[in-house]
Amino acid sequence: MVTLTTRHRFATTTLLSSTLLVASCSLAPTYEKPALDMPTAFKEVSASPSAPDEKPPTQAEAGTAPGDWKPAQPAEQAPRGEWWTVFGDPVLNDLEQQASGGNQDLKAAAARVEEARAITETTRSQMFPTFDAGFGPTRERVSPASQFLPDNASVPSQTLWRAQATASYEVDLFGRVSDSVQASRADSERSQALFRSVQLVLQADVAQNYFNLRELDAEIGVYTSTVDLRNQALKLAQHRFDAGDVSELDVAQAKSELATAQSSEMAVERSRAASEHALAVLLGKVPEHFTMEAHPLEPVVVTIPPGLPSTLLERRPDIASAERAMAAANARIGVAKSAYFPSLFITGAAGFESATLGDLFNWSTRAFILGPLVGTALTVPIFDGGRRKGNLDNSRAVYEENVANYRQQVLVAFQEVEDNLSDLRILTTQTRTQAAAVAASTRAAHLSRTQYTEGAVNYLEVIDSERTVLQSQLGAVQLSGIQAVSTVRLIRALGGGWGDAVEQDSAQKTPEPRTSAGG
Repeated sequence: MVTLTTRHRFATTTLLSSTLLVASCSLAPTYEKPALDMPTAFKEVSASPSAPDEKPPTQAEAGTAPGDWKPAQPAEQAPRGEWWTVFGDPVLNDLEQQASGGNQDLKAAAARVEEARAITETTRSQMFPTFDAGFGPTRERVSPASQFLPDNASVPSQTLWRAQATASYEVDLFGRVSDSVQASRADSERSQALFRSVQLVLQADVAQNYFNLRELDAEIGVYTSTVDLRNQALKLAQHRFDAGDVSELDVAQAKSELATAQSSEMAVERSRAASEHALAVLLGKVPEHFTMEAHPLEPVVVTIPPGLPSTLLERRPDIASAERAMAAANARIGVAKSAYFPSLFITGAAGFESATLGDLFNWSTRAFILGPLVGTALTVPIFDGGRRKGNLDNSRAVYEENVANYRQQVLVAFQEVEDNLSDLRILTTQTRTQAAAVAASTRAAHLSRTQYTEGAVNYLEVIDSERTVLQSQLGAVQLSGIQAVSTVRLIRALGGGWGDAVEQDSAQKTPEPRTSAGG
């Protein structure tokens, strides 16, 4: 190899020192999160469903045990734990674990995280020099001018054998490379936030489908009881008809009510089958291989303190994703600006060069070149017909678009929390009212059947009272289902926890795409 002279060393050192002064000088605007009109509290929190002198339910009264949830430092990356365990349903717990390991959408999101990480690694490689090595012959004939000979001089062709290493490095003038790396890292962080968002949506969908299935089981139970009552009513009408107490009209009406109840029960069974199939797909299973035993829904009453609105921005992965998109777009403004400034590439090659293969590695055949083999080292842009201006305008517009998307996502998050808080607040009172309606209609139906047996009323009054019981019972069951689903939706709207993020030492740690995770 060739040893650089003192003058060469001085020139090289001077060049490197000069380039380092401007290297990594980012042209991207200083990144700041956009200002938001943040409320100090959620509107629906102050609207309590309780009476003025009634205290809110305690944890024990709400069906949760102290210690199930504990405050943690708010951070979007913080583990949320298995929030669904607050419902105390082992079947739901098992389904959530199955979904975290088998859902295909979650696996696709995990793959996208790996893709983003690989792109970040590729972009980061631009910060380092590249080295290559080569070996082989070259047949060439140089011009007389290159040898400082007259134009008519004869220069014979020759074969040169070369074994050399080459190096190339782009000096990060004006931060083009560093801004590109920063944008890529933000994209990678965004993909991780999107993974957590898909994860949270999956967990909520499993819980909602599960409660919907249990609600349909309860509806089937109501219809089963109704069919039994309709059978008894038919027998009673038939007995009174045989005794000559009533006309055949009562029997026909009783048969009609029985058939209607049976048909309605089968309609609910169809809905249950479809819900079971949907749940199987969420778990990543073929519907044929998945069956849920019937189990009517039990009322779900969980008090959820939503915490402060400001912490919502740190808990919700979709908001974190929108914020990272802004950061990436901001860094790409710097990349677009750097196109207006010079770029510097340092290249070189060193090795051996010989006319014969046998002499190739002799010390006397060493050779080197410092500088670009083709073109120039320092490139200064002069005219491009507006391409750089268009790229810069585009990058700024993309940033503004992401700012608007971020603010909209925050507004949607507040809306979702307020919607579900109001749902649960109103449902608390509505459920009590519906329970009273069930009790009253049941009492009225009992009285009408007793009076019909005694011949005091006609069969139409019995039909009306029993229809009212059926509707009130179905309404109560459906309200229980809505309340359970609204609870799940509120937890999802709060980013997978409430009060603040939840810490648990489980598979719910900071999500690693290659592992099963929930949270």
